[in-house]
Amino acid sequence: MGDERGQAAVELVAALPALLLAAIVALQLLAAGYAMTLADGAAEAGALALASGGSAAEAARGALPGWATDDVAVSVQGGTVTVRLLPPSPLRSLADRLAVTSSASARPAR
Repeated sequence: MGDERGQAAVELVAALPALLLAAIVALQLLAAGYAMTLADGAAEAGALALASGGSAAEAARGALPGWATDDVAVSVQGGTVTVRLLPPSPLRSLADRLAVTSSASARPAR
């Protein structure tokens, strides 16, 4: 048998990049899921405001946390409110690819 001292340290150093990449991917997917939940709530808030005669865009934006104000697009067509939200991400191009969209419908107030 050869000298195996330090073998575990070498294996840890070799595996560390893969472990870090897996952690980053998992956190990014969690952020995308969280953004989807936020977009759902914002679209629903916008639809409720539309049904009561208020501004759907203002209500949808108001339902989101502060970090999302620059990363959201709200559109209203007829009785449908659509919210497109970019999840938080260290890479802007990755956030663009993971953008989530949610829609909610309501009858406009008469």
